[in-house]
Amino acid sequence: MTRQWLQPPRLRVGEGEEGQPRHATWLELFYDLVFVVAVSQLAHKLSDDVSLPGFLSFAVLFIPVWWAWIGTTFYANRFDTDDIVRRVIMGLQMLAIASLAVNVHHGLGESSIGFALAYAASRVMLIFEYLWAGWHIPKARPLTNRYAFGFSIGALLWLISVFVPLPFRLGLWAVGLAIDFATPLSAGKYTLQIPPHPEHLPERFGLFTIIVLGEAIIAVVNGISDMDWSSLSIGAAVLGFTTAFSLWWIYFENVEGSALEKARTSGRILGLQVWLYIHLPFVIGLAATGVGVEHIIASASTAALPTPERWLICGSVAMCYFSLAVLHRTGVIFFCKARTRHRLWAVGVVLGVAIAGTQLLPITVIALIAAVGIVQVSLDLYQGKPEPSKAGV
Repeated sequence: MTRQWLQPPRLRVGEGEEGQPRHATWLELFYDLVFVVAVSQLAHKLSDDVSLPGFLSFAVLFIPVWWAWIGTTFYANRFDTDDIVRRVIMGLQMLAIASLAVNVHHGLGESSIGFALAYAASRVMLIFEYLWAGWHIPKARPLTNRYAFGFSIGALLWLISVFVPLPFRLGLWAVGLAIDFATPLSAGKYTLQIPPHPEHLPERFGLFTIIVLGEAIIAVVNGISDMDWSSLSIGAAVLGFTTAFSLWWIYFENVEGSALEKARTSGRILGLQVWLYIHLPFVIGLAATGVGVEHIIASASTAALPTPERWLICGSVAMCYFSLAVLHRTGVIFFCKARTRHRLWAVGVVLGVAIAGTQLLPITVIALIAAVGIVQVSLDLYQGKPEPSKAGV
């Protein structure tokens, strides 16, 4: 079959295509690889400074990396066309994200200009794609124009920030990101006219979650490989893996495309927006959990776990459970009041360990956190999934 190398963007949702099987393309999977590197660099930055300022710096830099992935993913969900132009643009976007990763370690300081230019470049290419799609698809033009306009203002602020000294540069970043985040919120009625594909998008979010969870597994391996093996270090590694595995279990056991389907059928966009934005603290928590596990393995000894490390691991896991509680309660993932209570109970227990565990050994801290994860999985298994008519028990 002869490939059509130059194809105009086409609408991949609506007109009956929601029911068509849709999965990530090879190009999207290749694109994800550069985010493996970016998340790894962010984790290394956090590992170098696990204090509260270090965590906040990590989170601030994580947001534009995640948002760059979100932008490309949502565009591909609606308009993906595997032609030569699309491939070249994706390749250039990968270079931009690689540049973000290169500038992460000093992204709020001496490398902030490079970080800003890399992010702005990724947004400019996304804006071009939306304008190109709107040119060829009149039905989508109100949505693409709204996105292109809002994202253009955000990108312009990032470009202007290059000529502004610190810390005012970071203020322009914040305003630019706020406009970026507000743009999809302001386009609610247009989103309902062209809702995301309900099968493709949850799969893409799941793949990004796997990327971030992979950092926890890497942390276990790095923690063991960098020190002499002992019963404490091996035990901490096993418990760290158990924590990551339990978070994987309770997320993927409950995730579904209900938020997208409800938005399409009910005409209400709130669930989709919650589903999108609450994933940000969830994946930040997952990435930070991996770093916390690595530090616990490295600290596996007879001394109490230092306060920054204790708060890092406990706070990160608590952030994951709280995000899941919100997703459960709003019905964005499997709607269940009992599961919401279970996740909030987990938040309380884990934060209790952070507050009261000043004299706890590293192995004890990670054992308690792993036990919370095991209990969460056990409660889900015991409860099972009720019939749709009984969901929310």
